[in-house]
Amino acid sequence: MEFLSYLVTGISLGSIYAIIALGYTMVYGIAKMLNFAHGDVIMVGGYVAFYATSFATGSLLGEDPSDGAVLLATLGSVLLAMLVCTALGVVIEGLAYKPLRSAPSLAVLITAIGVSYFLQNAAQLIFGAAPKNFTPVVSGQLTLFGGQLRISYIALLTVATCLVIMAALTTFINKSKLGKAMRACSEDKGAAQLMGINVNGTISMTFAIGSALAAIAGVLLCSYSPLLQPTTGSMPGIKAFTAAVFGGIGSVPGAFLGGLLLGIIESLAQAYISTQLSNTIMFAVLIVVLLVKPAGLLGKYVPEKV
Repeated sequence: MEFLSYLVTGISLGSIYAIIALGYTMVYGIAKMLNFAHGDVIMVGGYVAFYATSFATGSLLGEDPSDGAVLLATLGSVLLAMLVCTALGVVIEGLAYKPLRSAPSLAVLITAIGVSYFLQNAAQLIFGAAPKNFTPVVSGQLTLFGGQLRISYIALLTVATCLVIMAALTTFINKSKLGKAMRACSEDKGAAQLMGINVNGTISMTFAIGSALAAIAGVLLCSYSPLLQPTTGSMPGIKAFTAAVFGGIGSVPGAFLGGLLLGIIESLAQAYISTQLSNTIMFAVLIVVLLVKPAGLLGKYVPEKV
């Protein structure tokens, strides 16, 4: 039963990585750039949800709010975090990345790192450097097999949220007009523009969707690991980027698969090998996979025409 418990923990953690990785893989697939500030958008979403929930439960609902009122306050704080992060993603894209549309990739990479440090330091000035204790969106656990297996409700919620997001995003990309425009921009921006597609608007919408998902991931991440601070999104962001590369960056199913596998590897490595070496093992597995399949598990090798 211990193995099942570790496996469930890995799947729930991997679901968070998968949601974060979607932001990386969508932006790279369409704009062909790596938004390393994505992890810090997660942190901003966590802070917005934290303060919105604290204000609602402390000032608006009174000293002894009902469970229904607390649930509504939590949902409202998540929606507010999504709105703020969506606006933040669009602003970052418009101010930092749009002027570099034709710039070398190195300039875009340095800009992304600069935006990341700017968000971290701005959060430290605005919210303070002291860690905040984030209240999970749900509490309690499900007991199975006579108490031998315990699964937290936040783990179940995380997995369910990831599956719903994956299904909705896949349907959106394959069926909607905007989703088809995103696929067209991913294939050839010049040809897409000649066909009447607003390339800049499509890229901005991609940032908006990825940032909204980052807000959801931030709330789930802080519910999983309750300490919230300005650097909260740094390491999960790096791990989610690793998951995107692991599964095949640019591929939505690849981000999902890579996130799940990475979460399971991390959980089992912490349980059976070493907590200190778990990150090393994760990155070592990534290196081995890329040596065997450079495009990732579900990625496709596309030869560059010259």
